[in-house]
Amino acid sequence: MSSGHSLLPDETLDDLRLGGLKIIQKRAGYRFSLDPVLLCAFARLYSAEQAVDLGTGSGVIPLVMARRSEAARIVGLEIQQEMAQRAQRSVGLNGLQGRVEIVQGDLRHVRQLLPGQSFAAVLSNPPFRMTGSGRQAPLAERAAARHELAGGLGDFLAAAAFLLNNGGRFYIVYLAERLAELLEGMRARRLEPKRLRCVHARPGDKARMVLVEGRKGGRPGLTVEAPLFVYDGKEYSAEVLELYGEGKGRVTGDR
Repeated sequence: MSSGHSLLPDETLDDLRLGGLKIIQKRAGYRFSLDPVLLCAFARLYSAEQAVDLGTGSGVIPLVMARRSEAARIVGLEIQQEMAQRAQRSVGLNGLQGRVEIVQGDLRHVRQLLPGQSFAAVLSNPPFRMTGSGRQAPLAERAAARHELAGGLGDFLAAAAFLLNNGGRFYIVYLAERLAELLEGMRARRLEPKRLRCVHARPGDKARMVLVEGRKGGRPGLTVEAPLFVYDGKEYSAEVLELYGEGKGRVTGDR
């Protein structure tokens, strides 16, 4: 690693195992998991489009989508200053400064941060848990990644509706147990649900996560896709391994 991207004592340099991407993470902070990788595989970005990732954290989604697509510009919006700075360093480390931009700010004030109706797609892997529900992580970065400490689902949906142009696409990975709330909130903001895929750990297990695509101003009509199974026994399933272009192995992450 060059001196311009040197690590701090509490940081690690990790392999995203996607397109040769590397990412800087805090050793005891939030560490990326499989969820944003699944969202990137589910989402569709096209040439010359501009997209936004709400709550980008360490910048996994903008980095992966820049590798997977020909999108002209991908913005990652992150409220935590240290995480935003690390994400920006990871952008430089991977040579993606021309296509990926990290903006530090609160999505609840998105109108002061980014232009409205200017993006073809918005992606998000938001905090899943309401404040006060479940066990809250003791460290601030992990707590903010898991619990709605800086904006709930409604805030993410409102920001997406503001940023998207008419016909723009919204992609989200979210808890299956909150699916009814998610779909109701999307429709209330004219983000019509168009595609839904449930994510299960293994065949026979209940869905843990859902992947949903909405279309701003879209017509009613929802396609429910075949379920995605993460594991085959103790190893990743063939579909998940294909995302990484590998035959076996695991991905670090703790969410």
